[in-house]
Amino acid sequence: MYDVIIIGGGPAGASAAIYTARGNLKTLVIDKAPNTGALALTHKIANYPGAEGEMTGKELLDIMRRQAESFGATFLQTTITAVDVEDEVKSIYTADGTFEAKAVIVATGSKGRNRMLPGEEKLLGRGISTCATCDGAFYQGKSVAVIGDSEEALEEAHALTKFADKIVFIVPRAELQGVDEVPELPKTEFLFRTRPVEIVGEQSVEGVQIRHADGREELVSVDGVFIFLSGSKPGTDFLEDQVPLDDEGFMILDEFMQSSVPGVFGAGEVRKTPVKQAVVAAADGAIAAMAVDRYINKRSKIVPQYK
Repeated sequence: MYDVIIIGGGPAGASAAIYTARGNLKTLVIDKAPNTGALALTHKIANYPGAEGEMTGKELLDIMRRQAESFGATFLQTTITAVDVEDEVKSIYTADGTFEAKAVIVATGSKGRNRMLPGEEKLLGRGISTCATCDGAFYQGKSVAVIGDSEEALEEAHALTKFADKIVFIVPRAELQGVDEVPELPKTEFLFRTRPVEIVGEQSVEGVQIRHADGREELVSVDGVFIFLSGSKPGTDFLEDQVPLDDEGFMILDEFMQSSVPGVFGAGEVRKTPVKQAVVAAADGAIAAMAVDRYINKRSKIVPQYK
């Protein structure tokens, strides 16, 4: 029996584990693929508070996990097959057996699209990104492609105009979803009804092969590619309607990251965050962890960890 089981070992889950373990709660973190999350695949990070210089996302996560382990948290790599979180004791069924806890924090992040573009897997984190706010500064004075079909993609392209010298906005559809009128963006060329065929490069991105509506193909030379195609969704399918979700699959949480199911909390990209950043997910994890401490110890209010 654990005090808390944290599902997901990314920045939200690892941060939560630091706080729960340091708060003397017996903590288990279950992560099926520790090195394949969005942060773990990020090639360079230069804006995480307290982390001077540049490091890879995996290096940052390794530091978080070691810190959590130093306080007593246990990390387990396995696959969850089912959960039962509606009772007072939460049961998590995995390929390595059943684990029980008084509380659960869901920090599974978001799932990518079902199909990647050719070249995407090889170059992810090496010129391919899904966050302009995170990685835009690495393309100061360079050329980038934005591949997207939504208002989110437009907002990210707008953020990139502060850094890139040239932006090629590749839109597979005839219009951007959720956008009534496309604004003029500086240094940006829009290519509607144009499909990305392949991302080209060996050790880093060299360009994007595209196909126009008339079938003509060409190679667009760029230094980086930012992908915001529809399809990314929170990894909450395994909850199987036991926890209230909105129409897009996001957990419905209060300000303390608690769901309406007692003892079930969420953190990171399982909730509809205003921005997707590792530091935001880590903050969610800290809040959820202190809320778990309040829940388990039946406190009337959250007790912050100052020391």
